[in-house]
Order: sequence, then C-alpha cells, then structure tokens
Amino acid sequence: MTLPHPTADQISLPNVLAVLGDPTRLAIVRYLASKEGVPLNCSQFLDLGSKTNLSYHLAKLREAGVTRTEVVGTSRLITLRRDDLNARFPGLLDSVIAAAVDDPALPAVGASEIEVRA
Repeated sequence: MTLPHPTADQISLPNVLAVLGDPTRLAIVRYLASKEGVPLNCSQFLDLGSKTNLSYHLAKLREAGVTRTEVVGTSRLITLRRDDLNARFPGLLDSVIAAAVDDPALPAVGASEIEVRA
C-alpha cells in the first residue's frame, strides 16, 4: 500500500503555512526535526491525542507535503520532507522549527528527548 504525497513541485506555501498553524501539527514537526532522518512510528505521537485525532493531523501534514509516510506492514513510518521543503521555500522550515523549539504553548511530545539539529 502506498499513500499519496504531493511532488516537491506541488507543495504550496499557503498549504504548508496553514498546516503548520495548528499547535498539534507544529508539535509533531518539532519532534520529527529533533529525530532528523529517523523514521518514526505514528505511535510516537499518541500523547497528543486519540488515534483518530492523530491520524487526521498526520494526514494533513502528508497531504501538504510536510511529511512523508511510508507503509511498512501495519506500521506507518513518518519522516520530515526537509529537502523538498528547503528546495521550495529555503529557510522556511528551519525558521518555523527554531521558533517552535521553546514554545510553551505547544503540546509536549517526548519533551525530555527534544534536541533539534540545525
């Protein structure tokens, strides 16, 4: 099974900004950035809400081109599409992540583990 993802050329700034405007989705992106290059199972984000709610947020991130979701058996592995986003909008993702790192208003995901790599 393969999930649909926009190509790099199909990623639009309004969609990316709209998706990143949600605190839960921004917390997911912040956590993915802290684990750069390591595909994370969607269960890593369960402290953000119910499975249904989490599934919704992960789908929105994927559909906007912010994340890539790979289906492996019954698991979904999520990665940040940093290269594609940087190619389309240089510096945007780094700026958003830098602003989100210490934002106390964002929900915590593995709060003791967050260490963003620039």
